[in-house]
Amino acid sequence: MENSQQEHTQVNRGLKKRHLEMIALGGTIGTGLFVASGATISQAGPLGALVAYAAIGMMVFFLMTSLGEMASYLPISGSFASFADRYVDKAFGFAMGWNYWFNSAITFAVEMATVGVVMQFWLPNVPTWIWSAITLVLILLVNLTSARAYGETEFWMATIKVIAVIAFIAIGLLSIFGAFSIHTDVVHNLTAGGQSGFVGGFGGMVAVFMVAGFSFQGTEIVGIAAGESENPEKAVPAAIKTTFWRILLFYFVSIFIIGALIYYKDPNLLRSANTGDITVSPFTLVFERAGLAAAAAVMNAVILTSVISAGNSWLYAGSRMLFGMAQEGHAPKIFAKTNKRNGIPLYAVLLTVAIGLLTFLTSIFGPQMYIYLVAASGLSGFLAWIGIAICHYRFRRAFIKQGHKLSELGYHAKWFPVGPILALVLCVVIVIGQITTTSNLQSVITTYLALPLFLILYLGYKFTKKTKLIPLDEVNLDRNYK
Repeated sequence: MENSQQEHTQVNRGLKKRHLEMIALGGTIGTGLFVASGATISQAGPLGALVAYAAIGMMVFFLMTSLGEMASYLPISGSFASFADRYVDKAFGFAMGWNYWFNSAITFAVEMATVGVVMQFWLPNVPTWIWSAITLVLILLVNLTSARAYGETEFWMATIKVIAVIAFIAIGLLSIFGAFSIHTDVVHNLTAGGQSGFVGGFGGMVAVFMVAGFSFQGTEIVGIAAGESENPEKAVPAAIKTTFWRILLFYFVSIFIIGALIYYKDPNLLRSANTGDITVSPFTLVFERAGLAAAAAVMNAVILTSVISAGNSWLYAGSRMLFGMAQEGHAPKIFAKTNKRNGIPLYAVLLTVAIGLLTFLTSIFGPQMYIYLVAASGLSGFLAWIGIAICHYRFRRAFIKQGHKLSELGYHAKWFPVGPILALVLCVVIVIGQITTTSNLQSVITTYLALPLFLILYLGYKFTKKTKLIPLDEVNLDRNYK
């Protein structure tokens, strides 16, 4: 009986190293790069955007190495929420888990709604909800098949995005050196017309920090996927080390090319982010100016792939987070059950889809409620990053306090304790700094709606369960996860 129960509460380790690498890589290459990158240059100038993305990139690097150290030591599906439960305070783990699950379900719905918008490029007369519904069913089928099916799907969709970025970089660099008939003053563009390349002062930089941060969100999913990796001790660190530099290179070089070839005052740069019109995406503009007439259709196909990939990843992440919370006792035990054949947490997947579906329906029947639901998840990614930094700081201190040696760890995070402390400070600065860039009270409320929800979860659990910060010598470092 015990063996049967064991089979029904464990996920299968079906993800290979190449899957993890593409999950980490594909999770960050999306509309943030293809569309919103133009707005960052418009707001902060070419060099201002480069500095902002480089700073956020380094912060994400430290966060990912922190997560890599913890996830390779204890590879579980609950990931950083379970780490918070074990290394900080059960109330902190409870709040982090539900906050991230809610964010995943809402973001899944957002991506499904976006599919319909993207499809209007080709078929403007077909109702958008039809494409959203078809995509939702397909993603659900993938996630109900196996973890390997999810990993394989992400691998190929991420490959398409990588090829698009590489093609853009190649054509962009050739254009800078005069290989195509793009007539532009590269030096004038990069210096923002003689302003040293920086525009908008501190406020412009802070606004770009937030956009850059959103662009990088999704890298933490590799930590959640560690629980289903065939060899997490080696695969997770390898994925983090190799993909980070590729991501930073893709973003840094792409933004350099956009800033060099398109003047920061070009109205198309800001319009692409505000309207979502792919025909004025900076990627499309560079392709078209190089004489590639079909650029808009090609980039729209790439963005469609990105949106489907994001929806696929958020459904996976949300279901595994709910599964992990159920194992920790923070969610009903039914969500800890997996089917016998392929180790899928069936009920966790279905509930995540159901919440996403309800959210999607509000976009049709109650748009104002939809706006608030999306806003309520807006800062959730940054709250998760703050949690990862705190968890790693506590984990490493407890590890040493309890007599362990760093040589016991399969992977060491870089620059401890500077890394997690710097990441924590930067995250807090970015979150607080948004007050300086929001124009009215309603904007502030919608931007920060995730924060009071997190505090309600945290304080509600803390006062009802009377939990306390776990002393370092009592932190649970047992690798035999129960």
